[in-house]
Amino acid sequence: MKFSLLFLLLLTAAQPFAQTIVFESGKEGHQSYRIPALLRLPNGNLLAFAEGRVQHAADFGDVNIVLKTSTDDGKSWSPLRVLVDNGSLQAGNCAPVLDQTDPRFPHGRIFLFYNTGNNHEGEVRKSLGYREVWYITSTDGGNQWSEPVNITAQVHRPNQPQVHAAYRFPDDWRSYANTPGHAIQIKHGKFKGRIYVAANHSAGAPQPKFEEYRAHGFYSDDHGQTFHLSQDVPIKGSNEAMAVELSRNHLMLNIRNQQGDVRARIVALSTDGGATWDTTYFDRNLPDPVCQGSILRIGKKTLAFCNNASTSRRDELTLRFSSDEGRSWPISRLIDKAPAGYTSDYTAYSDLALLSKHRIGVLYERDNYRQIVFKPVD
Repeated sequence: MKFSLLFLLLLTAAQPFAQTIVFESGKEGHQSYRIPALLRLPNGNLLAFAEGRVQHAADFGDVNIVLKTSTDDGKSWSPLRVLVDNGSLQAGNCAPVLDQTDPRFPHGRIFLFYNTGNNHEGEVRKSLGYREVWYITSTDGGNQWSEPVNITAQVHRPNQPQVHAAYRFPDDWRSYANTPGHAIQIKHGKFKGRIYVAANHSAGAPQPKFEEYRAHGFYSDDHGQTFHLSQDVPIKGSNEAMAVELSRNHLMLNIRNQQGDVRARIVALSTDGGATWDTTYFDRNLPDPVCQGSILRIGKKTLAFCNNASTSRRDELTLRFSSDEGRSWPISRLIDKAPAGYTSDYTAYSDLALLSKHRIGVLYERDNYRQIVFKPVD
């Protein structure tokens, strides 16, 4: 029996550990925590990132990027640290990734990509504000971080007076957001070493049912010195996305359908490391209530995927496994579900990290956004 299939079969009998609260609303200086991202380092340490919303739970406002660290596989977590504070404005949509191929940093360098903005998303869609793209780095496992680097001009096509005053055109990019969740570094093949960040943008004036949104990606082949934009995913309303490396120089984006007309995930496949898209389709084996999802490569052709499996509301967080690079998803595990009588969103955004050969860590929003919790799954 192939290892990947045996691994999947073992999962059906495995039992998850109890979850640990990592971030909790109203504590450690923030009224709400949203949008988790998870990164595991080679020494086993876990870095849990989130948006710390100071005054309320809304997307826009005084929003910081915060970090907690675990040195014991998620059983306990360090005190909260604020990594990015954009004053009274927002900093969020963090996308961490570890660059392990830069000879200048033999122990690796963490990139943390994030966005800032000066107005609500709805106003930015009307061209009444702008969004920018930045990164900071760490070469000591997340203890110390560099000064921020603004890469907006390379990875965004903004048309705001503050950025490009000379001209206007009808399909200018307006709203913009990274993944959310982890970014990736390609580990094999022709594009080995490529840092890849899934993202999305709105193009032109607001359209009904968010039709002006498109998913895309941006990437660097020189360890963050320069960046390049991918082709847009050619499906209207394609929105929050996450990338995963496949075999044979292929790459997949797994994408939220913001229109909500099809309650399933959008998939875009690339044969050139995520620069262009050869195939796009709705994967009806992955139902979705219009929310974020997370995907992770855990073996040669084995993928894990996590999202809310309900099509009516954000609930029934489910972890699925594929041994054929996402063509089918035969194994599923329910991670968390609302108790009887609960009528609000229960689970929402999540991110994944491989803890060991036989254990995956799930960092996810729980209890109507009151908590971000970590659960290791054997």
